[in-house]
Amino acid sequence: MSKQVIVRNVAIGGGAPITIQSMTNVSVTDVQATAKQISRLIDAGCDIVRIAVPNQQSVEAFRQIRGMFDIPLVADIHFDYRLALGSILAGADKIRINPGNMQKQHLLQVIQCAKQHNVAIRVGVNSGSVNKETLERCGGNKAVALVESLKEYLQIFQQQNFHNVVLSVKSTDVRETVAINKAVAKLGYPMHLGVTEAGLLQQGIVKNSVGIGALLLDGIGDTIRVSLTSDPVDEVLVAKDLLVSLGLKDGVTFVSCPKCGRCSIDLETMAKRVHAYVANIKKPLKIAVMGCEVNGPGECKDADLGLAGSNGKFVFFKQGKIYKTVPQETAFEEFTKEIDKLAK
Repeated sequence: MSKQVIVRNVAIGGGAPITIQSMTNVSVTDVQATAKQISRLIDAGCDIVRIAVPNQQSVEAFRQIRGMFDIPLVADIHFDYRLALGSILAGADKIRINPGNMQKQHLLQVIQCAKQHNVAIRVGVNSGSVNKETLERCGGNKAVALVESLKEYLQIFQQQNFHNVVLSVKSTDVRETVAINKAVAKLGYPMHLGVTEAGLLQQGIVKNSVGIGALLLDGIGDTIRVSLTSDPVDEVLVAKDLLVSLGLKDGVTFVSCPKCGRCSIDLETMAKRVHAYVANIKKPLKIAVMGCEVNGPGECKDADLGLAGSNGKFVFFKQGKIYKTVPQETAFEEFTKEIDKLAK
């Protein structure tokens, strides 16, 4: 079990529930747009929000945003240590830095400021910013170099008696991501998982699910970000589905069949509507939407609640037993009422 780090009111590591992160993708200087996006992320189930802080104007905007929300906010910093210091003073609960992008004397200032204000630091390295000297010393082996770079940076924090650290080592390659995170997990600090620059929605979901999922199944990882070239809310929804599917988060396990020639209903539309409806239910339920009233209940005998339809009608079933038949026109409304009963 790793050390535990507290970020505002959220625990990372040390046996705490795995948290979901995402990152705003609008300029923080547009305070209204950023606030709107953060609100949407919170509604979707995000636990921690990261915000890019590229200049001094952004620091002041970050300060405004901090006063509007109670969710933990992370300031994402590159290169300029002064932005890290400013973000800490502006109320950041955690900052994300790559120590390789800062001179050591400036890094030490950031560490001391974070220590003074009890702010956590995510120490991150990724395949696009591996230390060149370390890479040469490791014979050009990027995976080994990434791990060694992170170890070297961590030593600086330890020398300053600063342990309020979350480690992150990412690659665009799924196998490499899994290998390097397994190595870094041995250091005993909380781990932030993700596959960096994973791509557009479909490709990104696949890469993140394989990479993050493989590590979580091995008991590695304390907080995750599903990186997608998409709406950040998609990142949160995918992360929730991933954690629920692994039994690491309470929520609805949603089941729908792939459809076949027996199907005579608009299964896809019904499945999408029901899936959206149950997205924020935290109770551990299994909900099924099936396209055939003959096989549907039998294939989902363990579903807490399901529906299956044909020829303009839908049957509702629990634990494989049909108990109600409704017309297609009112099926969704009637089904959501049944879901609400179970959710309560």
